[in-house]
Amino acid sequence: MSVLSRPYFHDEQAAFDFVESIIWPQGPVCPKCGGVERISKIAPNKATRVRYGLKKCGQCRSQFTVRMGTIFEESKLPMTKWLQAIFLMTASKKGVSAHQLHRTLEVTYKTAWFLAHRIREAMRSGELAVPFGSGGGAVEVDETYIGRNSDNQPKEGKKFRTPNMNCVMTLVDRDTGASKCFVIDRFDAATVGAILSENISTEARLMTDEAPMYKFLSYPFADHGQVTHGRGEYVSRQDYTVHTQTVEGFYSIFKRGMKGVYQHCAKKHLHRYAAEFDFRYSHRFANGYDDTQRAVKALEGVVGKRLTYRRPDEWAQA
Repeated sequence: MSVLSRPYFHDEQAAFDFVESIIWPQGPVCPKCGGVERISKIAPNKATRVRYGLKKCGQCRSQFTVRMGTIFEESKLPMTKWLQAIFLMTASKKGVSAHQLHRTLEVTYKTAWFLAHRIREAMRSGELAVPFGSGGGAVEVDETYIGRNSDNQPKEGKKFRTPNMNCVMTLVDRDTGASKCFVIDRFDAATVGAILSENISTEARLMTDEAPMYKFLSYPFADHGQVTHGRGEYVSRQDYTVHTQTVEGFYSIFKRGMKGVYQHCAKKHLHRYAAEFDFRYSHRFANGYDDTQRAVKALEGVVGKRLTYRRPDEWAQA
């Protein structure tokens, strides 16, 4: 037997039961009125249309399934294929391309592409419950450039180091092993300063490379360690805890996935791809999650994150 032999990957009723156990751990909740009492099951009618998981609320008299209010809403795909796709995307360290999903799940490429974006939206987290570095831990900060950005052109008479690329800034909390990426338009003091102050505790130890901007913005934090990559220094000789090797390790996975698996990504979708890599990195085996637990964690994030075909790139930015 293998993981993919589990009933909820092949039996539709078992798939609904599994999703309900994750989304409704205390029992069914009506998405219309919020009622939890007098909810009855409606048996599938095989003579007409089989509707797995259909329920009726005794308070508002509406019918609903666990799909409503989630990324599954209005989808005609069987729940079994949704669960297969979620497992494949959460178990693959560098991601799974839409073409691979299209071939494996035997759906159209358009369906596979949109399916993947819905799952990435489920992986995307909001504000941090606890700022990075709480308790005085070390937080590594670095930026990288990837893809092409035709809007990011140098002003007349000036040159950028990487004028036509998208900038991704990443924070990694060494204590929790969690990462958080930000796709930014410009790598300047105003943008970087806002990200640092909103996501890092003032008691944290900031770890960066030699970029002068970080030294200027480090004054609110308890400590600031820098390494000078330009001189071949990657770990401080005075203090071995001062380095950015952890965030560099994150970028090695991120870039291999973006270049080797996805190959191309428009800037309007990059924030969601970055969230996908954040999710897998923050819920990796070293942090106590195996493939199944990671997939369950992604399922917990499906509520309230529905995307539509008309606006697949705008919902998360609203």
